[in-house]
Amino acid sequence: MRAVLQRVSGASVSVGGEIISSIGRGYVVLLGVGVNDTKENADKMADKIQKLRIFPDENGKTNLSVEDIDGGILIISQFTLYADSRKGNRPSFTGAASPGFAEELYEYFAEICEGRFKKTGRGVFGANMQVSLVNDGPFTVILEIE
Repeated sequence: MRAVLQRVSGASVSVGGEIISSIGRGYVVLLGVGVNDTKENADKMADKIQKLRIFPDENGKTNLSVEDIDGGILIISQFTLYADSRKGNRPSFTGAASPGFAEELYEYFAEICEGRFKKTGRGVFGANMQVSLVNDGPFTVILEIE
């Protein structure tokens, strides 16, 4: 399971021109599900995100979690995180899970997060989404759970 996590001062996701979810300060989590991923991977990813400390404390040191700042998370499915472009000019996505399996794990992950975080939003799996965000820092972290 792969995630690109961006620390944001605000973010939203739209489908068909309508905002379906938004957060203030927190994380945008672009989540990719791989062919070998399991619910255990999703549990570990949620745990890692919950404990990650990348918000500044009163001294400016990156020492606070998203919960410490009463922030939110916005979860967006992103199969393209498994793009392999080492050969040719068109990426291969053979490392990405099949849509049905990926949606099942994405929904499982989102439900875990809704149980852990006060403010959780999500996109629509498989939809053409427009994600708007203000990257704070910028601060972007790549996470991988195997």
